[in-house]
Amino acid sequence: MPSTDHAPRPEARAEDRRPRAIGFVLSNALPLVGVVALGWNAAALMALYWFELGIASLWAVVRALFAGRPSEIERDALLVGPLAQRRVSLSIPRTGLEIRLSSLLVLPVIVPVLAVVWLFVGALTVGVVADGGLAPGALDTVALAIVAVFVGEGATTLVDYFGRGEYRDHSAQTAIRGVFAHGAAVFLGGLFTVTIVGAATLEGDTPIAALDPDAVGLPLLLGVVAVKAAFDLAGLYSDRLAAFDDASALDLGFSSDPPSPEPVDGSLAEPVRTVRQSGRARLAGALTTPLAHPGLWYVAGAFALVGLLFAIGGNWATVGTLAAAAVGLPLGVATLDHELRYGLVSYRAGADALVAHDRLFGATLWRVEPWDETALRVTRGRLDRRLGTETVVIELRDDEYRLPGLADPEPVLSVFDRRAERPAD
Repeated sequence: MPSTDHAPRPEARAEDRRPRAIGFVLSNALPLVGVVALGWNAAALMALYWFELGIASLWAVVRALFAGRPSEIERDALLVGPLAQRRVSLSIPRTGLEIRLSSLLVLPVIVPVLAVVWLFVGALTVGVVADGGLAPGALDTVALAIVAVFVGEGATTLVDYFGRGEYRDHSAQTAIRGVFAHGAAVFLGGLFTVTIVGAATLEGDTPIAALDPDAVGLPLLLGVVAVKAAFDLAGLYSDRLAAFDDASALDLGFSSDPPSPEPVDGSLAEPVRTVRQSGRARLAGALTTPLAHPGLWYVAGAFALVGLLFAIGGNWATVGTLAAAAVGLPLGVATLDHELRYGLVSYRAGADALVAHDRLFGATLWRVEPWDETALRVTRGRLDRRLGTETVVIELRDDEYRLPGLADPEPVLSVFDRRAERPAD
């Protein structure tokens, strides 16, 4: 896959912005026509904006699924951390598209979050304003506008994101980022509308269900449309905002630089020696992994608590099943995490670099060259002393790699000119 790290020319940016500009005009012309020419009230306007947010969320999930760059996931996260380091992907034949494993790991989080945002915005805006206030005539035109928005958003995604190769510059997280600004625009517009309608129609202890969406006049509805269009316009020129963010000393949150899609270089100069954890270290490491992840204890405690309730009722078969789950599930997750993180990794020490090689997928996880490290230590914890092994810690400028359970760390240490710090004992 070709690299896209270089900055495009301004004229190229303007050309690439055309499909999004057409989508911007369409999505903002429809509510304008509805309000001015079709007599839409606040309920119809908010209903369209709410469905537009749902449509944008749906296509954002599609973009996230096919994002061309790896997702940024904390390496220490249980299971997903070591899995995200494996830059493996499933290629879609005849398209040049790939579904990355790291994207699949974040989608189970992204989809519920987007669903909650959509329902939350709808409950506080459309659920109040449109309660019984959407006339049958407006319902037909709003439905047609929703279909048009869906087609327009899909066409923009296909032409701009996939056709022009924009997916190569995005990870799953950056592909959905614009949806939250979209949701904020709908929420603020709906909150403003609800406030104005409530002030115009409610008196005393009148329930909020008595809101009259027809009470908002044309000037205020046009104001809501203008505010929404301003948010969309900022999204249209997000590349310029990102460039300004890069050039300024302040971190405004517009700029992002997802990890490079290029695989880590695994080539080494001869001679190459390979080091990996011993079988005893792999077993002991799996058994001690729960100590570093208290969440596994909570899972075990939940099963044990439910088992205690069944024990009071004398249902010992269920108690035995829950007890086995309380022990087996945390240990199974811990074992899988340790195997992915250390057991299935071999460290190849060459004359010019040290690389971590994944024996499961055959990929290179990371590479450290002799001039990259800022500190080199050898430690021996309680587990190392019992097993007769050592742990190598390689400190970088903004990262750190730990290589635990090595019976002979000398091939790793020989890569670096720096003398390793060792424990006094």
